[in-house]
Amino acid sequence: MESAENLQIPVYLGVDVGGTSIKIGIVDDSGRSLAHGNIDTEHEKGPQDGVDRIIAFARELLTTTEVTWEKIVAIGLGTPGTMDIKKGMLLHMPNMSGWDDFPIRDYLSEQAGKPVAFVNDANAAAYGEYWVGRGQEYESLIMFTLGTGVGGGIIVHDNSLDGEHSHGSECGHIIIDSSPDARICPCGLSGHLEAYVSARSVALRTVEQLQSGSESSLQQVLQNQETITALDVANHAEQGDALALQIVKETAEYLASGIVSAMHIIDPDIIVLGGAMNFGGHEQQTGRMFLERIRERVYELTFPVLVENTIIDFATLGSACGYIGAAGVARRQLGSV
Repeated sequence: MESAENLQIPVYLGVDVGGTSIKIGIVDDSGRSLAHGNIDTEHEKGPQDGVDRIIAFARELLTTTEVTWEKIVAIGLGTPGTMDIKKGMLLHMPNMSGWDDFPIRDYLSEQAGKPVAFVNDANAAAYGEYWVGRGQEYESLIMFTLGTGVGGGIIVHDNSLDGEHSHGSECGHIIIDSSPDARICPCGLSGHLEAYVSARSVALRTVEQLQSGSESSLQQVLQNQETITALDVANHAEQGDALALQIVKETAEYLASGIVSAMHIIDPDIIVLGGAMNFGGHEQQTGRMFLERIRERVYELTFPVLVENTIIDFATLGSACGYIGAAGVARRQLGSV
């Protein structure tokens, strides 16, 4: 049982909805995670079932702490897809059939008996890093979440830049290639950052190189698996494979282009790179090389004053950033209710 000795009240429930799993955590006023866990999304059962199971699991989590349901003052809810934040509506959920056009904020609030703050999942992750993660010492932060796709979040002076139409901070859709043969993003448009630096893109670009005849230890992987993953690329780069290292370097350069555009618009204190597609992060030589090449390319492309005053680094909260950040948004918006 989590000790209440250092508990900072009030307490919040943070929920990070994903297409495969939903991360749920009990978070106190200092950003400390008191208890957390995952449940399967099971999106085919619909959003009402999903919300009901979120509440049931949250109540189970509380039994491992000294916190009661009554001490939770608000819920932070982060979701993917397109949304209408002001209305609390899910609009289109590409990876979660049956969840479109659902008033998830109000349904969760009614079932839980708590006020709910609604936020894009990437913005929630950014707020988590800003509040208690890598950006906690700074006033402004831009976060790129690198995974199957590319998300983004921007926090300036404790405010998440959600935009007037709930589509602010979509850093994955910065245009980095306007040529006629630019790569096509999963959203259907061309030249977007996500089409170049997501895990899906890393795999696709690698397969294209292998199919064109490039020599690489990844050729055997492709023959055995009939596919390549970004993790395969990271592992073979760590072993010194030339093609894998080239793909990592190119990914860093593409990402730097997107980062520079965001820096010139926001002028943040820190750029944070989150998500699983980080080539090992600080723990692996390839991850460190990836980060250093990003920094070098940003230096080549941006104003000197920005280079001198903007930190670029990996995130620190890992997969917890989403539910912690959602709880933090609830704390900011609803903490006084």
